[in-house]
Amino acid sequence: MKKQLIFTAFLFSFILSFSQTTKPIAQNARPKLIVGIVVDQMRWDFLYRYYDRYSKGGFKRLMNDGFNCENTIIPYTPTVTAAGHTCIYTGSVPAIHGVVGNGWYDYTEKRDVYCSEDKSVQTVGATNDNGKMSPKNMLTTTICDELKLATNFRSKVIGIAIKDRGAILPAGHSADAAYWYDSKTGSFISSTYYFNELPKWTQDFNASNKTNSYYEKNWNTLYPINTYLQSDVDTNNYESTVLGDNQKGFPYDLKRFIDKKDFGKIRSTPYGNSLTFDFAKAALINEQLGKDSITDFLAVSFSSTDYIGHAFGPNSVEIEDTYLRLDKDLEAFLIFLDNQVGKNNYTLFLSADHGVAHVPGFLAKHKIPNGGVVGSESEKKLNAYLKEKFSVDSLCLGSGNYQFYLNHNLIEEKKLDYDDILKHTISFLQKINGVDRALEYADLQEAMLPKALKEQFINGYYPSRCGDVLVILKPGYIDDEYDNKGTTHGIWNPYDAHIPLLFFGNGIAKGKEYNKTYMSDIAPTLASLLHIQMPSGCIGNVVKEAIKK
Repeated sequence: MKKQLIFTAFLFSFILSFSQTTKPIAQNARPKLIVGIVVDQMRWDFLYRYYDRYSKGGFKRLMNDGFNCENTIIPYTPTVTAAGHTCIYTGSVPAIHGVVGNGWYDYTEKRDVYCSEDKSVQTVGATNDNGKMSPKNMLTTTICDELKLATNFRSKVIGIAIKDRGAILPAGHSADAAYWYDSKTGSFISSTYYFNELPKWTQDFNASNKTNSYYEKNWNTLYPINTYLQSDVDTNNYESTVLGDNQKGFPYDLKRFIDKKDFGKIRSTPYGNSLTFDFAKAALINEQLGKDSITDFLAVSFSSTDYIGHAFGPNSVEIEDTYLRLDKDLEAFLIFLDNQVGKNNYTLFLSADHGVAHVPGFLAKHKIPNGGVVGSESEKKLNAYLKEKFSVDSLCLGSGNYQFYLNHNLIEEKKLDYDDILKHTISFLQKINGVDRALEYADLQEAMLPKALKEQFINGYYPSRCGDVLVILKPGYIDDEYDNKGTTHGIWNPYDAHIPLLFFGNGIAKGKEYNKTYMSDIAPTLASLLHIQMPSGCIGNVVKEAIKK
């Protein structure tokens, strides 16, 4: 009996000792901070186009030390800012989350709607209406909302961007804050959806007047201009003069905007990205993100790449210089995160909301098919044609997102045949130069299109927010609203829909994936890493190769 008691005591002591020295890793262990980076209008090929000129610690660090999804595609159209940011963070598509563009005509409300407008809230941080915004038009949760739910709302979530939609939609419905840049005042502002007064640190940041500090630097190329071999010549008649009609190439005089109090021009320079990094760092420090055991989320979007890309195009010296400067800012930000949060304490992803088409003038110079099509001129001509056929004006309410909206109320009031009007509309649009096809949007299942392409268009369709007729353009053609100056995006082609996707940091494997992945896979991959539920409309899949085993 005595021996048995001694053996039992020894066994108990051994088990206790073993359990204390070999504690299992918690199954729900999470990084202290998630950082989401969206580079507005970044094409996938920009990772490699300028690779040799990038520093070791910026894009190269993410590519070489993280996980690179080389073939990431946007699974819907239109490929635009609001829909892209929403897809990344919801893992969903416009057919479900409802954000079908930056704006749309809403048949239910019978008016044009801006993606993040909210007339029930007020601006915080300025006296204008630029802050009357919220995520209410987004119908699903984001990964940030799910993190909030998983931690009983103890996580902090903050969204930051120059564009309101780039800050608001990613941060989600339950965010602690979203901040965006007010071009009228040069300040970061918010809305009463989040709080009634800007935090003191935000007020102090705005008081520092960093915009003018950047204007003082002017904008010349980072390196001698003759070394920009990946770019077109500096001055072209098909580039926009967004920084002034008398400024058609480097160097750009920005100091003159100080006296004019023109705070908006910084958006069209690389300094808009630098300013965003500055604000993100201030938010991270002052809000103490990543400083406790509860995972926080910082969602940052860099908008200036989009403004510059629209004006000058993807082959310009301006865009090359912008990415070389962005790379240096990114390197400094990663070092900042290492020091502030800890190298193995944060997980970061970098992607884009869409790509961009080549400037038609640039393509024409190189004998590649190109052109401008759709837009307001087509809309006017369509209405004139329909009036001739049906003796009623304004049967087309408008166009947007490569769609045409018919006036349902007027058609019903005048007792016209909707199907007949639809048929004539399709017939008219089909004949426009540069249009590949015009189709009834609600009946795409019957369209003679490749399955993958058909799915992209169907994924973009939300009935009350989309048009009656969908127009598909030929490759190289863009919306003619740009009047032969600059370029745009929005369609299914790889130059608009093939985007970068890099995962990096805590819990991320080192490697590459060449099989096709989708923008909608980002949110479920983060959900798997965090051991939380996917967003409420998520249809994406986990990129399981990216998660460290």
